[in-house]
Amino acid sequence: MSRYISAAISQRVRKSAQNRCGYCLSPQKLVMARLEIEHIVPLVKGGRSDESNLWLACPLCNGHKSSKVEAIDPQTKVTVPLFNPRIQNWSDHFCWSNDGTKVIGITPVGRATVVALCLDSDLDAIEVRQYWVEAGWHPPRT
Repeated sequence: MSRYISAAISQRVRKSAQNRCGYCLSPQKLVMARLEIEHIVPLVKGGRSDESNLWLACPLCNGHKSSKVEAIDPQTKVTVPLFNPRIQNWSDHFCWSNDGTKVIGITPVGRATVVALCLDSDLDAIEVRQYWVEAGWHPPRT
């Protein structure tokens, strides 16, 4: 269970992720903290530090995700895997609220991920996104 991620792998992950969070799409240029290389399947759940298991996440999303790999879809009450930004398309599972401040899940995976990562309820993120919308920086194109 290696935590080491080489600079070369980190750079490739950042480039593949277009320097934005895989969950809320916040771009590095607008986030006041460094986006984190996250383990899609956490090390504690048997994940590895291979590039295929790594993506970018903002500190808020990564903190809410923690060691979760699945969650309950609030609509169907079925446990489903969380969204995998490396292999799934964001716009297939999510859209933005009309005011551009909240992520809305449109599939079981999307809805479960929204709840698990607080994508529609983290008040700090919503407030910051309101300013981004006013500035014309948000919502991002997917």
